[in-house]
Amino acid sequence: VQLQASGGGLVQPGGSLRLSCAHSGFPLDHSTIGWFRQVPGKEREGVACITSSDWSTAYADSAKGRFTVSSDNAKNIVYLQMNSLKPEDTADYYCAASAYSGRTQAHEYGYWGQGTLVTVSS
Repeated sequence: VQLQASGGGLVQPGGSLRLSCAHSGFPLDHSTIGWFRQVPGKEREGVACITSSDWSTAYADSAKGRFTVSSDNAKNIVYLQMNSLKPEDTADYYCAASAYSGRTQAHEYGYWGQGTLVTVSS
């Protein structure tokens, strides 16, 4: 199982970024791909997730209305479109996979990719 997150970078407040999570070797039936973020000294927090059984999505309150998670099944890529970015969105962003549907907590994910750094600053 491999997951690779990419697309991070420096963006001004109010700007947008699209993160990509390329995944392979993972059975997608009834699984969940999630996006998490972490800043030094703080716990990793869930941002958004998408479940393969029905492509339902879930978002943290901080992400609702600004972030969108989607899946390109042909390419095995899950995207996180982030709009209206704020300085408090600055973090390392990780994608992870769970073998179960609708998982939102970090401890429920068994597979993790490396992080991609998002910096929101003027």
